[in-house]
Amino acid sequence: MAELWAIPDDPLLPELRAFASRHRLGERGRALDRSPEFPRAEFRALGEAGWLGLTVRPGLGGRGLPPSRAAVLLFHLGYLGGTVFAKLSLQPEFSSVLSDHGSPKAVEEWFRPMLRGERLVGNQITEAQAGSDATALATTVTRDGGSYVLNGEKTEVAMAGDTEAAIVYARAPGTSGHDGISAFLVPQDLPGVHRTVEAMDLGERWQRRGSVRYDHVAVPADLRLGEEGAGFRYVLPELAQDRGLLAAVYLGVARASWDETVRYVGQRVAFRRPLSDQQSVAFALVDDGLRLETAWMFALRALSRLPEGAAGAAETGLAKALATEVALATIDHAIQFHGGRGYSGALPHEQRWRDVRSGSIAHGPSEVLYRAAARQLWPRGSAGNP
Repeated sequence: MAELWAIPDDPLLPELRAFASRHRLGERGRALDRSPEFPRAEFRALGEAGWLGLTVRPGLGGRGLPPSRAAVLLFHLGYLGGTVFAKLSLQPEFSSVLSDHGSPKAVEEWFRPMLRGERLVGNQITEAQAGSDATALATTVTRDGGSYVLNGEKTEVAMAGDTEAAIVYARAPGTSGHDGISAFLVPQDLPGVHRTVEAMDLGERWQRRGSVRYDHVAVPADLRLGEEGAGFRYVLPELAQDRGLLAAVYLGVARASWDETVRYVGQRVAFRRPLSDQQSVAFALVDDGLRLETAWMFALRALSRLPEGAAGAAETGLAKALATEVALATIDHAIQFHGGRGYSGALPHEQRWRDVRSGSIAHGPSEVLYRAAARQLWPRGSAGNP
């Protein structure tokens, strides 16, 4: 098959492909959909091989790659094994508030072991009434001598029953908006932590999402991350980079379905002609390939603008929104053009669609990300926009 759009390349790709083949990431990702569990063995293997924390600086144990190179490798992890192992690779990036603002002891005891795949640290922001709107955060924290006391409940928590610790965001009583929100590293075995795994999700079932309730949980003061009241400010740059890298993951997953479908329609004969001779099929796949490539180039451009602050963050948000939209449409065509088998679990396309579908919601809903971009075009206080 001639490649109209070359797949992204990197010097580390032979090593990554060998790792994926050795650990059968594609097969394992499919198995985790049928029998959801946290893939401890693969997480440890990713850490031992240096595939966790691709952008984390080498002094902490990461590879220290620029986001653009990390994006290529995450694209291929998505291509080879679906979203699961690419997102596991990103778990240290999802926890950069710990590495950037945690005490040396907390970093040594929790972040470095996570890079080795030995410990799992999660994130807990969302609440029943506070999803994309962090100003509605209701979990409270009060100082009590040498500890902080947490009360409240976090919902939609990924890996709710599997994390050994979590970065938890809570507000001081009497505060509102983004002010007063602090971040804490909370070991999940502390007294008063109650964890519940909910019913099976549409996709990414290995995450076994659930809720975590904090009932007068005493967290040692040295596990506060950074300054009091600065938690929301800390998480913003983390989210900005993560969104751009997630775009790469979703595009890699979709590219796998696109490649497989391009091959298939060139071989499948219907009405005495290859499906690729059908204009309705061929043009749709050309359009998918063009949009995948366009979304990829925009994601790389957006990641390059991260140092520009709010404008760069707006673009990585749009990159995730665009990548998700394009990926879902591409995979939907893969399902359609493979017919009944495409709709069945015999082929990976339907799982890929279900797994990528979370991209429109997690790490910022697409609607909210468009709103953030609109604020860059029409800032508050400008004419007609108070």
